[in-house]
Amino acid sequence: MEQIKTEAKPIFSWVTDLEEGALEQAKNLANLPFAHNHIALMPDCHQGYGMPIGGVMATRDVIIPNAVGVDIGCGMHAVKTSLLRKDLTKEKLIILMKHIRDNIPVGFNHRTEEVDISKMPHGKRLYGIDESIAWEPICTREFRSATKQMGTLGGGNHFIEIQYDTDNIIWFMIHSGSRNLGLKVAKHYNEIAIELNKKYHSIVPKDHDLAFLPEDSDEAEEYLTEMGYCLEFARNNRYYMARIILEKLGNLFKDWEYTEYDVHHNYVAKEHHFGKDVWVHRKGATSAKKGEVGIIPGSQGTSSYIVRGLGNPLSFQSCSHGAGRKMGRRVAQRELDLKEEIKMLEDQGIMHSIRNKDDLDEAPSAYKDIKTVMENQKDLVEIVAELKPIAVVKG
Repeated sequence: MEQIKTEAKPIFSWVTDLEEGALEQAKNLANLPFAHNHIALMPDCHQGYGMPIGGVMATRDVIIPNAVGVDIGCGMHAVKTSLLRKDLTKEKLIILMKHIRDNIPVGFNHRTEEVDISKMPHGKRLYGIDESIAWEPICTREFRSATKQMGTLGGGNHFIEIQYDTDNIIWFMIHSGSRNLGLKVAKHYNEIAIELNKKYHSIVPKDHDLAFLPEDSDEAEEYLTEMGYCLEFARNNRYYMARIILEKLGNLFKDWEYTEYDVHHNYVAKEHHFGKDVWVHRKGATSAKKGEVGIIPGSQGTSSYIVRGLGNPLSFQSCSHGAGRKMGRRVAQRELDLKEEIKMLEDQGIMHSIRNKDDLDEAPSAYKDIKTVMENQKDLVEIVAELKPIAVVKG
């Protein structure tokens, strides 16, 4: 861990290859008057919008929508089965993957019909029945649309991956979030924060994209309510997709068991650190309290990890949320070699999702080396299981 002491607050960095853009964003965070104690950068850190992805910041008295980001509740779901790798023959794997592709919409695709309201978080509590809610939430406005997004994967770096561990036990992993619902909530409250900061002549420069909501404002309370709904939606979304996969595995195999884990890595929460109750913003970072289970994916050609947190106070008890990009999407599409990336995956026997140049933004070479990332956070987490990919579905 390196300390950068050039700004108003120190920056603690677990990154060995910190890009200049991400460093500048971290410096902006460190100079915020309400930043608490220090800024922490996880080893997968790279430039984002306003706040670097892989960044952790605690604030006093304010909440920053852009320090959570647009995919509120994005996170990981991992399922460990009692099946062995030898049980999942090529024929059964093909059947399973076809079932996933046929039943889980990806990319911008949604379901053609609304899911049953019982699958949605809160039931109807947020939608005008609770008289204590005096405003019309974005989640109310977007509710009908969201019922068609439940159980959908999304695009970008979201994925479903079939894996095996060092004991040849079959796992599967899902990376997804709150879909368009979280995007609408994030943009709405960031725009409100911008207007409030303009009205009260905030000293935070507008071009830093770090407009904030005072914690005692109605707008902050509304954001936290809607963010909470998006977190539940994102978790339900991952569970819904997991049920689809588990149902097919139940058809293919008899007498087996499974265990599930789920974590968010885009959210803000009230926590106690360095003597104060503060708002911890994790944007592409996973909670790693002592003994807490975490999920750290690699890319579709590398290992992923189940970890246990060590509760390191200097990281605000956090760890990385993945390998982290080392190339922008357009740069990867322009510079990576399609044949080489496909060969790399096929030589490992991985049923992958790279078909053309447009897919190279999610090629393994577009990401940092996950082994280095894990080595750099040995003081943040301990590895419980290493998982290697067998087959991947991406948006």
